Amino acid sequence: MNLSITIIGHNEVEHLRELLPQLKWAHEIVYVDCESHDGSLEVARELGCRVFSRPNNTNLNVNKSYAMEQANGDWVFYVDPDERIPEILAAEIEAVIKVTTNAAFKLNRRNHYFGNWLRYGSQYPDTQLRLFRKDSAQFPNQHVHEKLVVEGSIGKLNNDMLHFPYRNISQFLSKFDFYTGVEAGYLRDSGVQITAGNTLRFLVLKPFPRFLRRYLLKGGFRDGLPGLFCAIFDALNFVVRYFKLWEMTRNTPDGSNQQ
Repeated sequence: MNLSITIIGHNEVEHLRELLPQLKWAHEIVYVDCESHDGSLEVARELGCRVFSRPNNTNLNVNKSYAMEQANGDWVFYVDPDERIPEILAAEIEAVIKVTTNAAFKLNRRNHYFGNWLRYGSQYPDTQLRLFRKDSAQFPNQHVHEKLVVEGSIGKLNNDMLHFPYRNISQFLSKFDFYTGVEAGYLRDSGVQITAGNTLRFLVLKPFPRFLRRYLLKGGFRDGLPGLFCAIFDALNFVVRYFKLWEMTRNTPDGSNQQ
């Protein structure tokens, strides 16, 4: 059974230089570049990927779906540039697709913030659905955080994938800005209005219970300062996306303020 690994990326050249040499065990690597200007596409080509270029769609799953469509393997394993596949996981994947009757597999992911593995605060096991038969799974392509829809049974791998999304706080804030902007757009498109009730919900009723649950009830405090940072900004996500919605809806198309 052939396995294709698919990746999309936007300005991820340093991650690609680390990740791609670790994936030589796959039948092929399909890389879709999303308007990078840091040499990502050229590096991916040099390191043996089949490369494609696409517009940098804010709904990342549109380009993930495109990458899956280009894959030639019977199985597809989707990987983000900031993820790593330990050798023990690679060996398990190679073995399991030869004998399984499942249509897909989930696996656990270890999230590292600023070099620290966050074990608590709902950050682990962070189960992901990434390995699937090509003809058995797809994204609806309606939301950036949606899950794959699978036809058939789903198994679970024993070994973990590693995730290094934030090497420093500046990188975190850049991604935080991107994702809160995307979420604000979804709020606007779904008809959420700036009202007293929604202001209470997004500024108080959502963020405070979220922080308390993740930091106290789920033990985020056990991860030290990185755990506190994560819990705070996880709660602030609701606040910032709501203020961005307010900013979007108070401006007319020509950029002038509505009164």
